[in-house]
Amino acid sequence: MGQSDSDPEEAITKEEIQSGEPPPKKPRNAFTELMTCKPQTKPAVASHSRGNPFGGRMGLGAYLSDPASYPASRVIYHTADFVVIHDMFHKATVHTLLLPRSASHNLLHPFEAFDDAEFLAKVRAEALKLKSLAAKELRRRLASFSKAEAKREAVLNGDAEGGGELPPGRDWEKEIICGIHAVPSMSHLHVHVLSREMHSECVRHRKHYNSFQTPFLVDLDDFPLKEDDPRRDTKREGYLQRDLKCWRCGKNFGNQFKKLKDHLEEEFREWRRE
Repeated sequence: MGQSDSDPEEAITKEEIQSGEPPPKKPRNAFTELMTCKPQTKPAVASHSRGNPFGGRMGLGAYLSDPASYPASRVIYHTADFVVIHDMFHKATVHTLLLPRSASHNLLHPFEAFDDAEFLAKVRAEALKLKSLAAKELRRRLASFSKAEAKREAVLNGDAEGGGELPPGRDWEKEIICGIHAVPSMSHLHVHVLSREMHSECVRHRKHYNSFQTPFLVDLDDFPLKEDDPRRDTKREGYLQRDLKCWRCGKNFGNQFKKLKDHLEEEFREWRRE
């Protein structure tokens, strides 16, 4: 398979494999601009045929190699051990990727990498931090629509007295999911940390949806996997080809993707009002 081909057993498309984004000249603050599905400029990531080591499926390596060269609109934060970025083709209101920088792990399949208990513990600890950050961003974007946030918002806006304490509001961390795809789309190890509602124009195909709404997405807490875990054989299980079912109400849309998308729009409005 070529570097730009998309396998039917994985969640990525050819367009997504080929896309890249050059860093703008002026950096911006993290989470201050909406994520976009497509780069608005010509991709800076060239193909392997041109000698660029970060072309195609190796694209995430550019962030690991020099995260400081990217603005905060792309790289949210980075440490000696991790880089956290916005998913360029976000599949939800908030969709981030946690990239471990460990050279001995970051090109392994996650099933193999997470057999290392010490490494897995380190990734889990960082994922918890990112989950909290993602939940805060989700609250920032959607709190004004939520009934559970009404009292808290009123205090923050000065429309009500808090009695010395800020009301807790909605538990946004419960709306964040965290895991890896059983068939990774990119060569470098990456953990998806995203809101669960699948509200995005970048959800364009059945496999986009099912890759996050079936066991194809393996929760980070489920590792290490047993040898006989069915998620080790996605081809046999056919996760990406399963019926389309609403994540919230469970309604089965079969293979009617457009009807599912219309339904998801309605569910999103109801969900954010909770």
